[in-house]
Amino acid sequence: MPILEHNGSKFTVDEDGFLTQGMEEFNQDWIDYVKGIEGISDWTDEHQKVVDTLQEYYKKNGIAPMVRILSKTTGFPLKRIYELFPSGPGKGACKMAGLPKPTGCV
Repeated sequence: MPILEHNGSKFTVDEDGFLTQGMEEFNQDWIDYVKGIEGISDWTDEHQKVVDTLQEYYKKNGIAPMVRILSKTTGFPLKRIYELFPSGPGKGACKMAGLPKPTGCV
């Protein structure tokens, strides 16, 4: 597995760039790294709400929520989630939150 280093933190990732140790490796340096590859310049409370929601759901259910559940739980329309995470809720937001790559995510 490849190891990425960013701001002094090391992260083990799979071939798609998702953390292999999940939220155990998740920290602010990971957010900063993924922001760069996602093209996110400003981290907002909305970004944080999506990440927190994904992590809470994953901890409770062992999987990432479907996009409709994510939209309903955050109160953000799906369009807004795509504005916040340009590569989408699965590829971008789940990666940012330290979750494994969701099933069906291409």
